[in-house]
Amino acid sequence: MLEECLEYLERRTQNEAKFTYEVLIVDDGSRDRTSDVAMRYVEKYGSEKCRLLHLVKNRGKGGAVRLGVQSCRGEFILFADADGATRFSDLDKVYSAQHLLFSKANTPGPEWKYPSIICGSRAHLENESISSRSFFRTILMYGFHFLVWLFTVRDIKDTQCGFKMFTRSAARICFPNLHIERWAFDVELLYIAESLSIPVDEVAVYWTEIDGSKVTPVWSWIQMGGDLLLIWLRYKIGAWKFLIKA
Repeated sequence: MLEECLEYLERRTQNEAKFTYEVLIVDDGSRDRTSDVAMRYVEKYGSEKCRLLHLVKNRGKGGAVRLGVQSCRGEFILFADADGATRFSDLDKVYSAQHLLFSKANTPGPEWKYPSIICGSRAHLENESISSRSFFRTILMYGFHFLVWLFTVRDIKDTQCGFKMFTRSAARICFPNLHIERWAFDVELLYIAESLSIPVDEVAVYWTEIDGSKVTPVWSWIQMGGDLLLIWLRYKIGAWKFLIKA
């Protein structure tokens, strides 16, 4: 994934004089050689372009992504799963969709100050994926989609694709308000965005199944379902409030 990512970004720096980038690799307390591998890329490309954030203790995916986003310096912020399931060149499509939202808003100023979010989406692949899934996993998938729609997010079909772009303004609003640090953090982010009227759109991206997932289907779906209910209930009763709104 890093080879594809950095080759793509280096190619853009050669073709676009004003294009700059940084890649933050967040190692969420792993016990393998993730940090050793990541450091090879830091040494190769330099710390201005590639940095490693190594967490001593596992915080959960949501906590790791939040730390990465809040540590970055870019005008546009993309978080992407490290498994390479999404093709990194689809960043072009995601940025084009973000630019279109900004154009439609007809607001002055630089784009990064306009709060918006673009979600990579696998919804167009749903029928194909159903044919390769077991009946039980298909039921779990539809059950999760229904709970998302019922309790939290209604305008986005695929809340869980690990390929989302935020303008810096949107990230500044959404991530300090985030409470969930496990798998359902994407849903809370989009719930926050919808509640605060931050424009959100989704774009179809290439996606392929990658072996070696750390997600245990039944337990993870139960855990995520509980988190969805938690999101809805705690915001509903006022236990969770929006610390930053604009």
